[in-house]
Amino acid sequence: MIDITKRGYLRYFVFGSLYFTYGINSVFLGLILPLYFLEQGMSPALITVLISIMWIPLFIKFVWGGIVDYFIRFGRKPFIISGGLLTVFCLFILSFFNPGNSLVLFAIIDLMSWVGVGFLTISLDALVISTTAETERGKINGTMFAAQNVGLAGGDLLFPFIAKTLGYNMVFLTAGFIILPIVLFPLIIKEKKFVKKPQKVGTLLIQEFKKRTTLVIAIFAVLVTMSSGMILLIAPIWMNTGLKLDITQVGLVTMLFTIAIAIGSIIGGILADKLGRKITLYILIFSSVFFTVLLIFTNSWEYFTLIYCIIGFLQGGYSSAVVAIFYDVTNPRIGATQYAIFTSLFNFGIMIAQTMSGPLYVMLGVSRVFLYSAWIFGPALLILYFIRLKKNDIHP
Repeated sequence: MIDITKRGYLRYFVFGSLYFTYGINSVFLGLILPLYFLEQGMSPALITVLISIMWIPLFIKFVWGGIVDYFIRFGRKPFIISGGLLTVFCLFILSFFNPGNSLVLFAIIDLMSWVGVGFLTISLDALVISTTAETERGKINGTMFAAQNVGLAGGDLLFPFIAKTLGYNMVFLTAGFIILPIVLFPLIIKEKKFVKKPQKVGTLLIQEFKKRTTLVIAIFAVLVTMSSGMILLIAPIWMNTGLKLDITQVGLVTMLFTIAIAIGSIIGGILADKLGRKITLYILIFSSVFFTVLLIFTNSWEYFTLIYCIIGFLQGGYSSAVVAIFYDVTNPRIGATQYAIFTSLFNFGIMIAQTMSGPLYVMLGVSRVFLYSAWIFGPALLILYFIRLKKNDIHP
């Protein structure tokens, strides 16, 4: 067994590689499934609602976090591994189904795959919180978020090619084989179990959420992701139906977008540790408002790609800073549950916005969707002003 707390480079590698699998899975919700469902004749409005339903396991992460924290005496590793294996198993099963013939069963199995992702990511985040110091959380989170987007970028390039040449079923099978060996990495690491009995999770959770700062951050978590959620599914649909790009071209543009996110997440994590969380967020969010508005004026795929990638860079940067705040105020004893609530709210904001985006796109057009995605940053900036990070709010 290897003690990753004594080997910093290995900690970055293990944490990053596991978040890489999250990125691989995310390619399905952001690119493969929208185009797969379009090919099956579904409308954009139905597609955005259906994929929003598949996000449910991610915005109820507090359920998985509560289970993980209650059984904390067994450590985080068993939940990381079992969650990863559940996802792989579901991907293998999905390779045998066509959503056009059995949509309900397809959706149920896909939901179960995201339950596995939920257990894996929230257990991993709890492990990160308990093994890292405040001064390095921005950089570690930036590395993990970058690895997630490297997985996204690689999947955006590889999976459309496989779908076009071998069929969508082979995409699910390939993803399963990529993820399988990575989710077994934790078998070789040593984990220190610092609690020997079941915890009173509810009591500790109430104590933490009585703090004003924690409540304000929870509201901010919902609002700050709504802009990215507004364009998450509309961008590939617009590239396909509006800019007339085929699946491999859409995949290439999306790959560039996710590479930009990965670079931005590293820069954002460094800035969050150097300049502070709030200053970094003000700079990156105000810049995001400006460039999101510019999307309205994109009339060619080249111009769209340039602006889209800048937005991706900024999105990666402010996401790293936001998650660093989550780490700072999360109590390590209930790391899985409290952090899960923050990330559930984070994902809930995405789900609300992307659910609205399909009907808005159909009724009002793509320009209005891009405009609203810029406007939605206004409430987020207002709430950010009221976040006051004090020493007693930050957990070492």
